[in-house]
Amino acid sequence: MQAVKGIHLEDIIEALRAYQPNTEPEKLWAAYTFASRAHKGQVRLSGEPYMSHPMEVAMILARMKMDQTALVAGLLHDTLEDTDATAEKLEELFGPEVATLVEGLTKLGRISFSNREESQAENVRKMILAMSKDLRVVLIKLADRLHNMRTLDFLPPARQKSISQETMDIYAPLASRLGLHWIKVELEDGAFKYLYPYEYKRISDQMAERQEELDGFLVSVCNQTRELLLRERIAAQVTGRFKHFYGIYRKMKGQKLDFDQIYDLIGVRIITNSLLDCYMALGLVHNQWKPIPGKFKDYIALPKENLYRSIHSTVLTPTGRRVEFQFRTQQMHRHAEEGIAAHFRYKEGGRPSAKGDEGFIWVKRLLDLGVHVNNPQEFMDNLKMDLFPDEVYVFTPKQEVKAFPAGATPLDFAYAIHTQVGNHYLGSLINGKPVPMDAKLRNGDVVEILTSEDQHPTREWLKVAATSHARTTIKANIRNAEKTDSQRLGRQIVEQELLRHKIDPAQYMAKPTLENAAHALGFKSADTLIERLGSSTYSVYGLLQKLLPPTEWKTIEERRKNYLMDLQSDAGVKVGSMNDVMIRFAGCCNPVPGDPILGYLSAGHGLVIHNKSCPMIKVLESDPEKIVVARWDAQATKQLRPVRLLVYCLNQPGILARVSTSIAESNANISMASIAATSHMGGELDLTVEIEDLNHLQKIIEAIRRVGGVKSVERIMDASRAGNR
Repeated sequence: MQAVKGIHLEDIIEALRAYQPNTEPEKLWAAYTFASRAHKGQVRLSGEPYMSHPMEVAMILARMKMDQTALVAGLLHDTLEDTDATAEKLEELFGPEVATLVEGLTKLGRISFSNREESQAENVRKMILAMSKDLRVVLIKLADRLHNMRTLDFLPPARQKSISQETMDIYAPLASRLGLHWIKVELEDGAFKYLYPYEYKRISDQMAERQEELDGFLVSVCNQTRELLLRERIAAQVTGRFKHFYGIYRKMKGQKLDFDQIYDLIGVRIITNSLLDCYMALGLVHNQWKPIPGKFKDYIALPKENLYRSIHSTVLTPTGRRVEFQFRTQQMHRHAEEGIAAHFRYKEGGRPSAKGDEGFIWVKRLLDLGVHVNNPQEFMDNLKMDLFPDEVYVFTPKQEVKAFPAGATPLDFAYAIHTQVGNHYLGSLINGKPVPMDAKLRNGDVVEILTSEDQHPTREWLKVAATSHARTTIKANIRNAEKTDSQRLGRQIVEQELLRHKIDPAQYMAKPTLENAAHALGFKSADTLIERLGSSTYSVYGLLQKLLPPTEWKTIEERRKNYLMDLQSDAGVKVGSMNDVMIRFAGCCNPVPGDPILGYLSAGHGLVIHNKSCPMIKVLESDPEKIVVARWDAQATKQLRPVRLLVYCLNQPGILARVSTSIAESNANISMASIAATSHMGGELDLTVEIEDLNHLQKIIEAIRRVGGVKSVERIMDASRAGNR
């Protein structure tokens, strides 16, 4: 009998037959033999034969009650990466299903990434995409990561921390969202040990010191619970458990508590034979011990998005200790232990896909995210947003329950109903009353969405949306709208430039002519080239040079040199190597020479210059590829720039005249002014002043502050005036 240290293949076969009695083990033996030969001579850093790893992975999959195909793939999962085996050979010997699973699990080590974060993000995205073909890919990957965490001691400290951080950020919450709680707990505790070794040891030592006391208390509570149920003839399994180390640490840190202040270190689980018995057992426990207000959650009536169902209730015992009770049926317990693996019925020859089941809404959202978000880092940011939800449950007007992460808004609700409902969001009613778009949803809210065909997503919506689904859809809609606008504007730019030089556009704007020019310039199509022109990321003169005969181009080029000189001197801004781009200044922040600035390539508006302190910056930075480095041109002729000032002053006669005089004496002009009384004693002057640069502005502000009756002066940047982003 062949075996690897610790686990025999017969152990795996026996574990599989416990839940699939009719299993024929020939495929497992064949996979074991193939993998053993492929990995022959390879050893792990622990010194064990390499086969110890795939064997452990297969055993973890058996504990997850995965089908034989998944276990075969588990035995073979590293053969494509670490040996001479090929996908074609795997398909020939084990069929296309196993080959697809192993290919989905193969790491992207041959691909070059600019940094570790990008590599991690793209690996996770590829794993999620592989899930759309077969859900078992991610379950095998979790088993692989779990065993790697169990053997992390043999890696260098830097690698231990790196892998542990990735595990804590991605794999532990992913296991939780897939309903695999026991894997989530072990991954968290394993990562906790390497990320916070001092805190881990401290909690471990303190738990060890109290182990005898806690064991005794847990046995006592479990025995009392069994007696309660027995008296009422409720058949149930009663088991006790301790809070895992990372859970204790998270509570200590989150609530700023010492270990001695954690009173709910133990929990009791009651598994009944029926739903009615769950609620009867709950009543008995509440009658025996005092339930703690706010510590009751009925996930049977309102299941989690991963279909987890149980009742949670924390009670206070006479000793002052708290105990969390969980109540569930046998079926609910099976799902809680096995998660998504229990929900799907794996059959030989079939590929279980998340798209085929209406229950796992979050999994489907995750797959959509992997398909529609190509930027690895954007994908990772959205993924993390969905991996850490404190769920809020709200209702549609038809009393359908919808779950959202804490912080979700009516806009998120609208997109959860339907993409078009979100895209045409006009307003919302919560519990019958109108609320703003950024209102936070709360448990029990009844939400109704109002729509209008005239409404369309804007970048401001990104500040409101909290779910990855809403944010991804909004960004896609904006990109499509900008693409259409850019193509329309691009054609106008070419036509206007030709007309400016008295050339008939019809001679050169035909589709075949543009396609030839685009290909000659290295673009995939004329549409792509025209879009780049409209978004100000490519020069119209680059196209004209290819479109026009040499004699006509030479004439235009001479005129162009003079035009560029005028453009640079008029703008007063330098933007790296970019030429022929129209420069505008943002109305929301009105940057002036001396302000730190950046440029934003806005479809239809050219390059818009913003102050780096502008309220719109966070929204603009959601499209980093459109951000352009910009700086003031010290050699340019000084241009007067408008700045909005808010002056708070005493409400007294002549105050506006005195402020106006101080501005005039500072060699500046007021282009707009308004005055309003804020009280019988106070007033507010809203002024737009034309200035030369930041030093000039500072002199003006100091002059205004010296005026009698003036309390303060503020420079205002107003995002509501962001006309040309």
